[in-house]
Amino acid sequence: MLKWEEQMDIKFLVGQGHSIRQVAKLSGHARNTVRSVIRPRENQPQRESRGRKSKLTDFKEYLRARYLETGLSGVRLCEEIAAMGFTGSVSAVRRFLQTIEKGGISPKATVRFETPPGEQAQVDWAEIGYFLDENGIKRKIYAFLMVLSFSRMLFIEFVTDISTETLIACHQKAFAYFGGYTRRILYDNMKQVRLSQTEWNPLFQDFLGHYGIIGNTHRPYRARTKGKVERAVLYLRDSFIKGRAFENLADLQTQCLVWQETVANCRVHATTREKPSELFKSEQLISLRQVAEYRLVSKASRKVSAEGFVHFAGSRYSVAPQAVGKTVLIEQDEQLLRVKSDDLIIAEHQVSARKNADVIDPEHLTEMWKLSLGKTPVPNSRKLQVMFNDEVAMTPLQRYEEVIG
Repeated sequence: MLKWEEQMDIKFLVGQGHSIRQVAKLSGHARNTVRSVIRPRENQPQRESRGRKSKLTDFKEYLRARYLETGLSGVRLCEEIAAMGFTGSVSAVRRFLQTIEKGGISPKATVRFETPPGEQAQVDWAEIGYFLDENGIKRKIYAFLMVLSFSRMLFIEFVTDISTETLIACHQKAFAYFGGYTRRILYDNMKQVRLSQTEWNPLFQDFLGHYGIIGNTHRPYRARTKGKVERAVLYLRDSFIKGRAFENLADLQTQCLVWQETVANCRVHATTREKPSELFKSEQLISLRQVAEYRLVSKASRKVSAEGFVHFAGSRYSVAPQAVGKTVLIEQDEQLLRVKSDDLIIAEHQVSARKNADVIDPEHLTEMWKLSLGKTPVPNSRKLQVMFNDEVAMTPLQRYEEVIG
């Protein structure tokens, strides 16, 4: 006889529109077994219970209504009826809950599909806490998590923003860590991925298209569809975050990498009964060597100030004084910021790790000082000329004596 969970799986697949043949193939059961689940015998005589009254009898109506309303676990419901006088075990409550159906499917029924190697990964954000930066400003900390669905191999990166650019950068770090990527990736309906139910974020869609990855999002209010990464978030909080102290964001990332390598990916997983690091050897990821690296470049136009700076992302970057007053193009990737004028790179800087910073090339500063001291004429500058008449008017002394006298 099939277990309750197996019957729920079959009914769920039928509800999704699959034929009996397809359900049999997906579930691994014979077609006659599938038919027996979805076409139960009608008018089957019910066996009358004999013997003494069950301890649960007086609480069944309450349990049925409460379970269908909330979907609470057997443990929680057992605690509630224990306060009402129930003296039985939680096992009895669980057995009774298995007999409750709502439209043939439990309100919390979720079919777990184990994906083949290299087929799918799941991604999510998690807000972890906050820290005070060097200026005493409180900043939130987010964790990016990617889980390979087959092996449960886990990658974590901590960041201070959840922009689309940051999401793409985290994906690239995860791909580098795993040495490849899956054919599909499952997300929730975050705006960095989807702008609406019918429109994808164009920048993120461009990133996925570069690697040929098929992106999927779960149905609204159906987060359990990507339960692998949801459980990884809970595991991260309970096993790593709680009870630990970190000096700064870099220390948090370093400690997490050690935990990730020595604990998270080396433990025996509760579902697969295997170590993720061992199953990972059978993952069939697409190699990064098969495609060029995706270059994430932010572009913007700026006017060079009179001081010889361009403002970008909250900081100032120096350029040569010859560009003062010109409108230039700024391109920024993960590490470098380039300033272009007429398709020529006129300045290049490391991207500042903090805002309100002045990033200065010493050569630009030297040239600006030379101009300020007048040793080099300012390009296209207007010269101020002061002219004097050659003849100077002379007043006779007699004129002054007449005025005095």
